[in-house]
Amino acid sequence: QVQLVESGGGLVQAGGSLRLSCAASGRTFSSYGMGWFRQAPGKEREILAAISRSGSRTYYAESVKGRFTISRDNAKNTVYLQMNSLKPEDTAVYSCAVEGYSRGYYYVPRSPNEYDYWGQGTQVTVSS
Repeated sequence: QVQLVESGGGLVQAGGSLRLSCAASGRTFSSYGMGWFRQAPGKEREILAAISRSGSRTYYAESVKGRFTISRDNAKNTVYLQMNSLKPEDTAVYSCAVEGYSRGYYYVPRSPNEYDYWGQGTQVTVSS
């Protein structure tokens, strides 16, 4: 059974930083691409960042490019999202996800449809 557990969310002032972690279990973590998403109240789920199996290729949404960094530690079965220069509009529930099947060592899954397993999410609130 695949399980993803996010941590690291919380309340932070605008301009501050947070580091989210996503611990995975139940499958060979290093064999799949991973991604971070968020969903704010009344809005659709938005992909923020994704990373290939290899860890060498990444994708970022324009809304977070230059501020957020995705990384992974396959030995620890963990993917991270370093978030800097946070803004009030970054307030949302942040979730990690793993693709349902591997599309390649260097492939970066960018569509929510490519992910089959999701964590419960962690709340990030940025105050102005």
